Amino acid sequence: MVKDTIVFSLTTSIDLADEICGYLGMPRGRCSVKHFADGEIIVEPEESVRGKHVFLIQSTCNPVSESYMEVLVALDALKRASAGEVTVVMPYYGYARQDRKARARQPITAKLMADLLQVAGADRIVTLDLHAPQIQGFFNVPIDDLTAVSMIGQYFRAKHFEDEVVIVSPDHGGATRARRLADSMPGTTIAIIDKRRTKPNVAEAVNLIGDVNDKICIIVDDIIDTGGSLLGGVKMLYEKGAKEVYCACSHGILSGTALERVRDSQIKELVITNSIPLSPEKRAEPKIKQISIGYMLAKTIEAIHNHTPVSELYNIFND
Repeated sequence: MVKDTIVFSLTTSIDLADEICGYLGMPRGRCSVKHFADGEIIVEPEESVRGKHVFLIQSTCNPVSESYMEVLVALDALKRASAGEVTVVMPYYGYARQDRKARARQPITAKLMADLLQVAGADRIVTLDLHAPQIQGFFNVPIDDLTAVSMIGQYFRAKHFEDEVVIVSPDHGGATRARRLADSMPGTTIAIIDKRRTKPNVAEAVNLIGDVNDKICIIVDDIIDTGGSLLGGVKMLYEKGAKEVYCACSHGILSGTALERVRDSQIKELVITNSIPLSPEKRAEPKIKQISIGYMLAKTIEAIHNHTPVSELYNIFND
């Protein structure tokens, strides 16, 4: 990377940013995030950004609203400091589950967040496995919606399963994601869990489309939050005759008692990325295997800087 590029991190993604900078061979930019006594946030870059292309790395995870405010305040600071261009690298896009009006009088908060980021000064967005790909249409600036499916496929291919493998989507909306993973693992088939969602964080597995009897199952999803609906699906697969059930997701939120649920479940492994930092307790859980998106994001930043295709970086994980 050259002198006209700088990488900053805010509070939620410092370790990920350091890993990215290590791959890029450059130091992480100095930036302070402070709070007034009443909770107001102030973000100050501690080095010149005039005319530079700034990459601002922050997953908007818990506390979601505070994480977003850090990004918005940082964008304002960077623009007022005459940054040439600002790319927000947001591996986990908070509020993405509020992407439509499912009931009367509901907000579309994913669109509101897109508007706020653009008004604050974001010139480009880089994110990972949006809850709904249509969220890209909420932006009027370029957005790169990366996917961890290729990395997850590489991880499971390395296991060299001897039994037949079926990729399972936990709902109808994730069928495309399951198909992509199946395409990256030759010889696999797909199945779909018919799920009914009664309210936020509550869902019930109703039926199964496909055959999992005497097969190894891999459930792939974008987000695991409380883990309730996931474990309902796991239970159904075992009832339908599955030999083993592995799970994988891009964003391991793991709220509330999710860790205990995973620990006490029949899940063989839960594979997640480091788009959201894990607590020491979660990192120590043997069933949870974390794979890093640092190298992929570093190559994405290089591609944006060099004006080369971002899509070609997925070939890295085809081995």
